[in-house]
Amino acid sequence: MVGASLALALAGTRLKVLLIEAVAAGSELQPSFDQRSTALGNGARQILATLGVWDEIAPAAAPIREIHVSDAGHFGFARLNAAEHGLEAFGYTVNNRQLGAILWRALERCPQVQLHSPVRVTALSLGPEWAELRIDDGRLLQARLVVAADGAHSLVKHAAGIDSSERDYGQVALVANIRTDRSARGIAYERFTASGPLALLPLADGSYTVVWTLLPARAAAMRECDDAEFCRLLQHSFGWRAGRILAVGKRASYPLALVRAQELCGQRVVLVGNAAQALHPVAAQGFNLGLRDAATLAELIAGASDPGAAQLLAQFAQRRSADRSGMIGFTDQLVKLFDSQGGAAIAARNLGLLLFDLNAPAKRALSRLSWGFGGALPRLSRGLALQS
Repeated sequence: MVGASLALALAGTRLKVLLIEAVAAGSELQPSFDQRSTALGNGARQILATLGVWDEIAPAAAPIREIHVSDAGHFGFARLNAAEHGLEAFGYTVNNRQLGAILWRALERCPQVQLHSPVRVTALSLGPEWAELRIDDGRLLQARLVVAADGAHSLVKHAAGIDSSERDYGQVALVANIRTDRSARGIAYERFTASGPLALLPLADGSYTVVWTLLPARAAAMRECDDAEFCRLLQHSFGWRAGRILAVGKRASYPLALVRAQELCGQRVVLVGNAAQALHPVAAQGFNLGLRDAATLAELIAGASDPGAAQLLAQFAQRRSADRSGMIGFTDQLVKLFDSQGGAAIAARNLGLLLFDLNAPAKRALSRLSWGFGGALPRLSRGLALQS
């Protein structure tokens, strides 16, 4: 979705853009436009509005007007209300398949964006003036700049010789949609359990999407058990705040790790989205961070005579540095904070939750999380068109 958003951002410039997608957008096997849901912060909503697609997304987007945070089995809790901060919502939950389809339809209306799908890159060679890509239909393509938006284990990143660090959290995210006897009413829940965070995010039809962090063996068992048993065990872990759990849809699981590229750019190559950094979903900020990558890169290269110039790519890396390192650190520390089960750590974090619940400035700061951790906001985040 980050790559599609970048291509859409560049559609109004004089650049010739080619988007290579390995799996057809409408396919059930599409790993980006799948049944997971994404929490779009207000910063991401503004970018998508500037790109002209928010009006189509909005009917399928569920506003998050309240957030309830709790530590299972302990006294700590915090509640945030968007109206108290003058906001319509903290963000919006959108199904990935719906969001992907809207982005793809928008791209199909852009004549200077060529869509090659389904095809795969099989080889990449980089030179001082051009990058050459070979794709699996036999064609050889040349580009001034190759943007890697192909995931945490990016082929392009590897071919460019850019190293990544990876830390396995030893957890799996189990994802499913559920229906309860009570409409979601715009409330998102984040409940920290002994196995990891358990989030319920509202969907537009009043149901919820569940992101349940579990140990791998437990996740496998929960993925394969029957629906009634899944609902019973989820009810036991989460409680009754969202009502009685009545039904669960298709379940999928994803291993969790922090993957961070050591560099954001190489010769004629730049990384965005999960190719640059793949985060734990605890703060639901991965796509929001990647979308700011795309917005910043689009702004820098929109009017460039050579979009792959080393100086330009270095400027991109510098502009993304504070936001990127801040969000990676925040997410990782949040995982560590709630992963610790020692008595002193539990008492400290629960006291911290209660103090946070009473601290209006801290709540205001958290409400602005999706605008980034530092650096100038890209033009698309401010509702301004690219200058080309």
